[in-house]
Amino acid sequence: MSIVRYDPFRDLRSLQDEVNRLFSTSLSRSFGDENMATGAWNPNIDIYENKDQIVLEAELPGMNREDFHLTVENNVLTLRGERRFEKKSEQDNYHRVERAYGSFSRSFTLPQSVSAEGAQAEYKNGVLRVTLPKREEVKARRIEIAGEVDEAEAPRTIEAQASNATGDDKTQNKAAGR
Repeated sequence: MSIVRYDPFRDLRSLQDEVNRLFSTSLSRSFGDENMATGAWNPNIDIYENKDQIVLEAELPGMNREDFHLTVENNVLTLRGERRFEKKSEQDNYHRVERAYGSFSRSFTLPQSVSAEGAQAEYKNGVLRVTLPKREEVKARRIEIAGEVDEAEAPRTIEAQASNATGDDKTQNKAAGR
């Protein structure tokens, strides 16, 4: 009798494959969503800032720079594009397609106001890098208000009557009970 090595994860992997197949076929038919069937995706994106600029880096492997475009409007940066499935030939019979394809649109409200005029974008090795220069912050300034001075609001001097040192005779009489 030979010893057979037991793999406890074999059944678990088989179950995972079945669940993945169930979701990819059933949900796409139920909701009629083509993107789910084609593996809709959103590229991974990092956004960070330094002293002078805000930087966005997006992973867009397998795409050409003509496949996506960027816009900046009202301090919102939007990246749109589409990654298409390119079948090598009609005779190819795919057993598994794990890479995701389809259209995407991502919009981000930027943490600070930027200048779209100085923006630069570079696509290299499947990574899009966009740099957006920050706008200088507007400093508060004092605004003088012109107009006439209202007499009611103008400063005025109030004169009070001086009282005599001995006080009023009637007040003294009342205090004394007379």
